[in-house]
Amino acid sequence: MTTICVDAMGGDEKPEVVLAGIEAALAQDSDLEVLVAGNEDVVAAFCESHDRARALVTTEVIGMEEHPAEAVRTKKDSSIVRGCAAVRAGEADGFFSAGSTGAIFAAATLGIGRIRGIKRPAIACAVPGASGRQTVFLDMGANADVRPEMIVQFAQMGRAYSRVTIGTTSPKVALLSNGSEETKGSEAVIAEHEALVAAGPDWFVGNCEGTDILQGRFDVIVSDGFAGNVALKTLEGTAKFILAEVKKAVKGSVKAAIGAFLLKDSLKGVAAALSGDEHGGAILLGVKAPVLIGHGATSANAVMHGTLACAAAVRGELVNKIAQDITQAD
Repeated sequence: MTTICVDAMGGDEKPEVVLAGIEAALAQDSDLEVLVAGNEDVVAAFCESHDRARALVTTEVIGMEEHPAEAVRTKKDSSIVRGCAAVRAGEADGFFSAGSTGAIFAAATLGIGRIRGIKRPAIACAVPGASGRQTVFLDMGANADVRPEMIVQFAQMGRAYSRVTIGTTSPKVALLSNGSEETKGSEAVIAEHEALVAAGPDWFVGNCEGTDILQGRFDVIVSDGFAGNVALKTLEGTAKFILAEVKKAVKGSVKAAIGAFLLKDSLKGVAAALSGDEHGGAILLGVKAPVLIGHGATSANAVMHGTLACAAAVRGELVNKIAQDITQAD
């Protein structure tokens, strides 16, 4: 039985949305057990009525607006901190939360611990590609400043995640820059390029640009967390803009309204792929257990996918594969 701890208090939605997602995950996976972390009035009755759900009663909640590191230090009985502690103690095999990304990062790094040899954990997500090929993109914001050897580790972790989640046999890696030529980029990017050439002559294929992120040309794209987060937010903003423009067009034209109706299911599919919800949101790579981070404005369906994706990462031995890659590199 695989046990995943799910934070019932995380996210912008009511805890009932998270509980509905947990219920759906349990229905989908008969070999899944869920440790539900949250206030007693939220988790107790739910767990009593579900055979494979156990309650982890907590008394504090870390809000989205709180300083992550300070909140983790001071709110020891929060659902995020206690959930990560439960993983470290062996009460659960992985952790899912749609709460504060910074708090999850801090609690997981401190509470669960880093894989031996990992300098910095990184946040990754599988994004769709126009070619039909999915791309693992990291770091999405955990590390604004990095050294070249960290980028190499991001690439190694991204390759392991691509193999486990997408099933890629020999993932190829590109480095995000402002041009495909090896001489393009800041001094930091040029140094990162040199480090990747030395570390992965068989799997590093050179630089790529922001326009390549959704093209599906590469299996893995690596970046520092600053550029990665800017790129991610730009994609999200562009998607929202296009959606808003489509809605405007629908209101102003009967033909457009009919077209939008006919394309509704397809548009929903594109939105779901861009959100990353079908892969459980983002994953924190580099810690000793799978940690999935959902969107704050999450849905029951996203919680279900996040919980199932976390269980799949456990069963796919993602952490062991990352550890093996890092050891072989050394």
